[in-house]
Amino acid sequence: MTNDDIADMFASLGPVTIRRMFGAKGIYHQGLIIALEVDGEVLLKADDKSKDIFAAAGAKRWSYQGKTKPVAMPYWSIPDTAYDDPDEMAVWVRMAYEAALRVKS
Repeated sequence: MTNDDIADMFASLGPVTIRRMFGAKGIYHQGLIIALEVDGEVLLKADDKSKDIFAAAGAKRWSYQGKTKPVAMPYWSIPDTAYDDPDEMAVWVRMAYEAALRVKS
């Protein structure tokens, strides 16, 4: 996914900064990491307040294989319906930003 494609996904929030990290991309808004792009898939940040909403929408939690077991990370796939609806995408990316704000405080 190109940086322009990523910026378009997050346009409803305003400008995002995209940084390469560990073979992936970190996506930041106002200095807070709100998403990752891993292997062409954008994963949104969630927290205890929002993770059940992601799960109920059919999103999958991202994990990677650690040394001895899978490690679940606080990033979730974007529900498929959001890709075709900019207003719905705006709701999900806003939720990711709000999760980042809660984690920060």
